[in-house]
Amino acid sequence: MNLLKWRQLQGFPPLVWIILLGSFFGRGTYFMVWPFLAILLYERFDLGAAEIGLILSASAVGAALLGFYVGALSDRCGRRSILLLGTAISCLAFALLAVAESLSAFVVAMSLCSVGRAVWEPPASALIGDLIPGRQARELALQLRYFLINAGAALGPMIGVWAGLSAQQETFGLTALSYLLLNLAFIWGFAHTVSGRIARQRRNRSARFRDTLRVLGRDHMFLVVILANVLAFFIFAQADSSLVQYLTRAEAPDLVALISSIILVNAVTVMVLQFPLLSLLGPLPVTQRVLIGLAILALGQLWCALNPVDWYAGWLGAIFVVSVAEAILFPTMSVQVDQMAPDHLRGSYFGASSFYALGWALAPLAGGLILEWGSGPVLYAVMFVLCGAVGLLYALSTRLSRPDWSSVRQEPECLPGAVTS
Repeated sequence: MNLLKWRQLQGFPPLVWIILLGSFFGRGTYFMVWPFLAILLYERFDLGAAEIGLILSASAVGAALLGFYVGALSDRCGRRSILLLGTAISCLAFALLAVAESLSAFVVAMSLCSVGRAVWEPPASALIGDLIPGRQARELALQLRYFLINAGAALGPMIGVWAGLSAQQETFGLTALSYLLLNLAFIWGFAHTVSGRIARQRRNRSARFRDTLRVLGRDHMFLVVILANVLAFFIFAQADSSLVQYLTRAEAPDLVALISSIILVNAVTVMVLQFPLLSLLGPLPVTQRVLIGLAILALGQLWCALNPVDWYAGWLGAIFVVSVAEAILFPTMSVQVDQMAPDHLRGSYFGASSFYALGWALAPLAGGLILEWGSGPVLYAVMFVLCGAVGLLYALSTRLSRPDWSSVRQEPECLPGAVTS
């Protein structure tokens, strides 16, 4: 990291560091046990794969829809109240998961987990834009947040296994504690961040939700970008559950070791290469970075389609290529939203980006159907073609219109006299 970026890091206000570190610890404790939740549901309630998948997908879809509204609400009511509400819901949800005994309690708790995440993550990303005026510094903060989220997601399961915590229901209490501490940290951070008062003044003249919807509906470029990124997430997700199903059905040798190696290669590649790739591609416009990432992603899908089932090293090579594309595309998508959003609608735009999760949520179902009716090579050949479709959508988006931001009507803040930053 060069001297300029180091100085930018030193200039981040306390609230930004709370978001960054909270993302790391929250996601790390979350992934200590969340990937093993399917095992708990199977062992405790003898649920089938379809039933477990339906529970997980339904909560993910609901969270994506809620995230859009909450992002817009944070533009009107301010970030502080929404962030405190979201972290409180997450704390309650994971505490309930730690003590749940019945299936209905598990379903309610898992739904609340998705709700809490949908409530606090869009305004957290938007708040970074509120507090950091410089575009380069904002991009660095968003890139660093994605890096820390990945680090938490990678280290969480490994720490859980090492400490003997994985698949232990009580471990959800650690996640509840992490969100409680994050909630308290936000209270402290807003009280000690001068820039928060600047953000509060901006929030005092926010747009009404229906007017925000009207403007977003006229932002044709952004709508096409949203569609393209939903498809991109759909493609990436095929390297997750669908790949596991494919390798399992095909009776790949050393399956458990192979899946563990795939997870490790993905995590290490993203963490090691994200910032070198940022330095290499940073001077390029965001759209060019996205197209480069899509080309690499397409190569990864083609490799998966052609790779022999029993070629262990080939699967690791294919996942390495897909992971390089992930290291380029995922953080760039956050930077893209930040650049496209006007200041007074930043929360609404980050909320709309919650729809990306629809691609991830629907991928296991679609991937499973293609595997049932076709085969693994057919699945990844379809994904290769979809990469081209996403590239065409991006090319189309550059020719589309954007709205006049001044047409968004203004009204007073959410609650008179409230502290809304």
